[in-house]
Amino acid sequence: MTNPYIPILVLMGVAAVLALGGVAASAIIGPKRYNRAKLEAYECGIDPTPGAVGGGRFPVKYYLVAMTFIIFDIEVVFMYPWAVAFGELALFGVVAMVTFIVLITVPFVYEWRRGGFEWD
Repeated sequence: MTNPYIPILVLMGVAAVLALGGVAASAIIGPKRYNRAKLEAYECGIDPTPGAVGGGRFPVKYYLVAMTFIIFDIEVVFMYPWAVAFGELALFGVVAMVTFIVLITVPFVYEWRRGGFEWD
């Protein structure tokens, strides 16, 4: 009689070996030509400035759009099990999913009305 957790432990071991092996291989095989540009912090190709560009606040619209994508990802993750068990959930499942979709739609509509998707 074998333990049912042995395949999971083997998979975790293989994942750890691959992860550590990739890091070790890049340290050994990778190029070692360091220069001033490579040693600086990555700033999307723009020279780093001490404050925000123009001295003002950083636009929050970027964060709002990112949060919208996260919200939709979470919504899809919760909709997959619902779709698989749709026949067994009957009316309760439909009411629960409609409530969930309405609650998720509220922040999306709020962001849309506030102009979070306008990039000008």
